[in-house]
Amino acid sequence: MDVAERDTDREIVIARVISAPRERVFEAFTAVRHLSRWWGPEGFTTTTRAFEFRVGGAWDFVMHGPDGTDYQEWIAWTEIVPPERIAMLHGESRDDPNAFESVLTFAPDDAGTRIEMRTVFPTREQRDEAVEKYHAVEAGGQTLGHLAAYVTGTA
Repeated sequence: MDVAERDTDREIVIARVISAPRERVFEAFTAVRHLSRWWGPEGFTTTTRAFEFRVGGAWDFVMHGPDGTDYQEWIAWTEIVPPERIAMLHGESRDDPNAFESVLTFAPDDAGTRIEMRTVFPTREQRDEAVEKYHAVEAGGQTLGHLAAYVTGTA
């Protein structure tokens, strides 16, 4: 069994075609003034504590749920290849042992951009919890929907 086969039981893949150039879609990830306008699923907002978009930099923020619950979040950028790819480590804090890896790819698709978010969790159980308890697939789709609305000016 190769690595790709082993990862399939630990990953979530969400994709969407957005009617905007990939440079614009990519740029929406590069500054907190953009991210704070669209990041998160329906009803969520974010408050940023620190943000540095560079390899080795981090985004330290709180997601505020529609029910008033606050979720501590931390993302470290591990690879940035404009305008093609962003890789990150995502957890609750810098030392979170349950942090997961995500890779976003931005590919031209006719007049738009196909964005794919591939997330690999440390274990299958953590992936299953993210899907069942936190509705990660639906939430990821909603987040990409917000991104699409933001970059196309329909938000």
